[in-house]
Amino acid sequence: MNLQVARGEQLAVIGPSGAGKTTLLQLLACALPPDRGSLRLDGQDPWALPRRELQALRGRLFLAPQVPPLPPRQRVVTAVLAGRLPAMGLLASVRSLFYPADIPAAHDALEHFDLADKLFERVDRLSGGERQRVGLARALVAPATLWLVDEPLSALDPTRSRQAVATLLGGAAERGATLVATLHQVDVALAHFPRIVGLRDGELAFDLPSAQVTPALLARLYEQHEHELRGDAPLPQPDDAVAPQPVVMHCR
Repeated sequence: MNLQVARGEQLAVIGPSGAGKTTLLQLLACALPPDRGSLRLDGQDPWALPRRELQALRGRLFLAPQVPPLPPRQRVVTAVLAGRLPAMGLLASVRSLFYPADIPAAHDALEHFDLADKLFERVDRLSGGERQRVGLARALVAPATLWLVDEPLSALDPTRSRQAVATLLGGAAERGATLVATLHQVDVALAHFPRIVGLRDGELAFDLPSAQVTPALLARLYEQHEHELRGDAPLPQPDDAVAPQPVVMHCR
């Protein structure tokens, strides 16, 4: 594929499962080197840089995986402020684990996701959707200029999904950050993102303004994956049906 993203752009990457969306984000985050071709970030080849410069470059990137890596016993305030770690020295990083440095900033970030009341909760006491929003709140405190967000709505209901997308788009625009998000919710991508990139089988199917993405293009992109385009789960085939097994309980 040949893909260019300008500073400050906001684009959504869509496509069926296995299309390469997460891999693309990992390449952009300098977590994986490309097998072939070249990658340029701000005109630089990340993998040709000395290790120290590569680490500094990664500090300007924010990657939010679909399942945020939040330590279960950690307080939410600490989990959010971990978004600032790339800009902190070792001593400050260790100190922040015990004495969070900027509690108001964490509170403000959580408030954008209606989680301000969870500021001092433990992560393992949150629901899956709340943990996902905590992971997204990190972006609002991170010193990053490129936000890479992988399936940010997978654990959220429609209302929370709209709120999360609006917060990410508004936060990125306010900070002048570039936002690249992968989404399974095609309707959300078309409604909120000005640019849509379609991936299929690791290749670029289309790269268009959202207004030019037609139902015919989507049908070809999701061919044999229509259930993902509709947003429902595939129905099991009769041959795959498995008889339910009895549950045996022993009480003492």
